[in-house]
Amino acid sequence: MNNTRFATVIHILTLLAKSPGEWLSSDWIAGSIQINPVIVRKELGELQDQGWVTSRKGKEGGYTLLIPGKDINLAAIYKTVKKTDVLGKKNLNPNPKCPIGKDMNKELEDLFAEIDETVFDALRHRTLESFVKQFG
Repeated sequence: MNNTRFATVIHILTLLAKSPGEWLSSDWIAGSIQINPVIVRKELGELQDQGWVTSRKGKEGGYTLLIPGKDINLAAIYKTVKKTDVLGKKNLNPNPKCPIGKDMNKELEDLFAEIDETVFDALRHRTLESFVKQFG
């Protein structure tokens, strides 16, 4: 996964978890991350689809965490944002006549699956709540 989605989403969730019962605006959250609020709203929409976050409109509106951080593990967050394998993408057109090229993508698929599973295993045992505790 060669992007910042995991970092962005865990930042958003950490802010919400540190502010239970409060309604945080996407602009305020974006200010903490120093990114465009449109990106924050896009990610918040995905988190709403997951059932982790809810929102309300209006002057007193914003976003709040819907479920406790102890019920969200980091592997679930990773799965929500994962679009590519940890090690990236395979080459699309290796030479089928090459003794290495013809089997490269099959071998990479196995390696990528193994590495992804290792990442999931490491994150599965950590919760949002335990992550948030690092921030006093």
